[in-house]
Amino acid sequence: MSAVAQPRRPVLGGFERGLTLWVALCIVAGIILGRVTPGVFHLLGSMQLAHINLPVGLLIWVMIVPMLLRVDFSTLGGVRRHWRGFAITLFVNWMIKPFSMALLGWIFVRHAFAAWLPASQQDSYMAGLILLAAAPCTAMVFVWSRLVDGEANFTLTQVALNDTIMVFAFAPIVALLLGVASIAVPWDTLLLSVVLYIVLPLGLAQMLRAALLKRPGALDAMQRRLHPWSLVALLATLVLLFGFQGEAILRQPLVIALLAVPIIIQVTFNSCLAYLLNRLGGEAHCVAGPSALIGASNFFELAVATAIALFGFESGAALATVVGVLIEVPLMLAVVATVNRSRAWYQSPAQAT
Repeated sequence: MSAVAQPRRPVLGGFERGLTLWVALCIVAGIILGRVTPGVFHLLGSMQLAHINLPVGLLIWVMIVPMLLRVDFSTLGGVRRHWRGFAITLFVNWMIKPFSMALLGWIFVRHAFAAWLPASQQDSYMAGLILLAAAPCTAMVFVWSRLVDGEANFTLTQVALNDTIMVFAFAPIVALLLGVASIAVPWDTLLLSVVLYIVLPLGLAQMLRAALLKRPGALDAMQRRLHPWSLVALLATLVLLFGFQGEAILRQPLVIALLAVPIIIQVTFNSCLAYLLNRLGGEAHCVAGPSALIGASNFFELAVATAIALFGFESGAALATVVGVLIEVPLMLAVVATVNRSRAWYQSPAQAT
């Protein structure tokens, strides 16, 4: 690819740039529709099998399968090339992020903001925050990585590594942290969520990817066609969620702002930690940038689906995960801007080697 044909830093598509606005509009639409047509929402909410809501399950699959088409497990052989970057990102993703969010939830939900949050939902809010941080993003990180001129093979390999670990680690981490927070863990529903929202869609995406790679250009064309449907499915899920959550939100609109505080702190802390550790470890900036972004990001699609499966549409857990969706884009764009503006400092002679 020539420098003339490709801009230095690709920008987000118009739809992605406006994701926060679209999410806000879906919140309004969901609240209005929930009040105008409550019977429709109760009918959709009742369509369940083994505690899994079928309409939401379908929407989640439409949402994540196109994203999982990007995952390339053949890149795992390249881990040795940037082993320090991989080690740091894995450390932040799996040893720091879930546990720091649990701590922040305890500080803010159980103590600092307890007086302004409904006591009956505080455990549920805690659960939603834990679910949000329990798995790293596997889709939008490709966009964030390009915006910081990240090393493409590092990003591909790191996502493949995280997806492999997620299959085995997501349920135990969630169960551990929910247990520590004295929140009941329905293991059967949790494991079913892992199978339905990680194992099966990942397997389907990999089979589809293998078939498409046999025809030149077919994979890219399919991703372009499916990407808009993925975003539409996300927004449709949010309309459903807020159709159920509308009354609670109207009663206490401050809840969304309060739940955003620990999420913002967590993203800021983890992105800075990964970035600084990469600098101390002597990794190149093209690795440190995506490492910081992957370390900070959340797999909010999985979090939303699991929260609904475990606690229901009207739960505080579902609401907490949706707050993560609401602030994801502006937060990650702020991390992108910080990584780009600090490039000269990162590459200065004082960098650890």
